[in-house]
Amino acid sequence: MTDILLFPSVLGVRTGVTDTAARLRAAGHRVEVVDVLDGTTFDSYEPALERARAAGATNEATALERSRVVEGPFVAVGFSSGAALAMYVATQRPDDVRGVVAMGGAMPTKYLGDGTTPWPSGVPAQEHMGAHDDFDDGPEVRAEFVADVEKAGATPELFRYEGGGHLFNEPGLPDEHDPAAAEEFYARLLAFVAD
Repeated sequence: MTDILLFPSVLGVRTGVTDTAARLRAAGHRVEVVDVLDGTTFDSYEPALERARAAGATNEATALERSRVVEGPFVAVGFSSGAALAMYVATQRPDDVRGVVAMGGAMPTKYLGDGTTPWPSGVPAQEHMGAHDDFDDGPEVRAEFVADVEKAGATPELFRYEGGGHLFNEPGLPDEHDPAAAEEFYARLLAFVAD
């Protein structure tokens, strides 16, 4: 059994997050959803991003505080902006984190917190990206993320899903959702947390 912290996107705890939690729990893992929005959900990005901009660095502090519901080793899994929170928590809890999985949103450590904390030593990471992701930061940002993980002595894995949009496991976003890509993501996620 693995302890897993799930970090939702700016849209909050929607079906894609609850489905992920259910699949992980069904595989025998303990899952805690780190909801910095306290139950608020959004149906579109514009108001969600406005709320996130207003919160600023408060979301990082809240995510770190709430991550302590798991006191020992954990794997962090984040979706979009939640991927950044998962990565931030990983850098702040290097002795506890065992792996990070990001659906979109993987970024170099220079964009996390005050930008001075390196990737935790030996901690593997995955990024899962839809080919039609409107929030893709591009190959330069991805290359920096890869370099940070490799510099820490770990191997990053990058997966691209040809049919998927940004949150391709979210059935409530029909322009982004791709059921086949979501199933492939879940299979890879379950294999990663089982190691």
